[in-house]
Amino acid sequence: MSQPLSGGADDTDFVPVKSADRTLDVLEALASGTASLAELSARLGIPKSSMHSILRTLEHRGWVESDAARSTYMLGMNALLIGSSYVDQDPTVLRTSDALDGLAAETGETVHLARLEVPDVVYLAKRESTHPLRMFSAIGRRLPAHATALGKATLAELPADTIRRILPERLPASTEHTITSREALIEHLADVRRQGYAIDAEEAGLGMRCFAVVLPFQTPSKDAISCSVPIARLDDERERSIIELLLETRDQLSRQFGSRRVTAI
Repeated sequence: MSQPLSGGADDTDFVPVKSADRTLDVLEALASGTASLAELSARLGIPKSSMHSILRTLEHRGWVESDAARSTYMLGMNALLIGSSYVDQDPTVLRTSDALDGLAAETGETVHLARLEVPDVVYLAKRESTHPLRMFSAIGRRLPAHATALGKATLAELPADTIRRILPERLPASTEHTITSREALIEHLADVRRQGYAIDAEEAGLGMRCFAVVLPFQTPSKDAISCSVPIARLDDERERSIIELLLETRDQLSRQFGSRRVTAI
């Protein structure tokens, strides 16, 4: 589950509806993989009798499916349909569709739109590379924000104190190149802020280099677009060309849709 960037009074005073909170906990747990009633009960601290009622209700509504013996539960078709509706209706996805098409056509490489959901980024849209050797990804996939160009571009929008609040002191390594110190990341984000774009230098996956810029729709921006290229197809000239295309696309979107809307951190 993502962490909120804000920490105001509304968050402090919030008291969830217990039944709704438990139901959402079950769905989020099943998003990580199949599980039995007993496993879900133990993991979430929900009595088995209550868990049974929650699962039967979710199964009846199409949010959860089970095997014939009801020994294992998994997400149902409604989870996919609602998730797809989120992407289909998202204003940023709609606004950037043509821009993503243009970037993919210009570069021939994999292009993504993603949103910061601390501590990760989540892919909202994708255009495939035309090459057989390309990055594997999927809409809805989560990756650690600190290890990706998309994540670092959006994290650079936040002040250092906010980074210290939302990220742990030690960060998990995806590869040997991942920045694993929060303070080192904060220093790196200052460079990202100055240059206006972020680079993932094999930090999320070996053999891939990724370039990203934030989108100009709000401040701080939670959305970014990127281009991912296998290092085997990359040289200095091509790298500069891709970065320039990303910056041009950002500026074009800014002209097309107006200046940023300021939102609370």
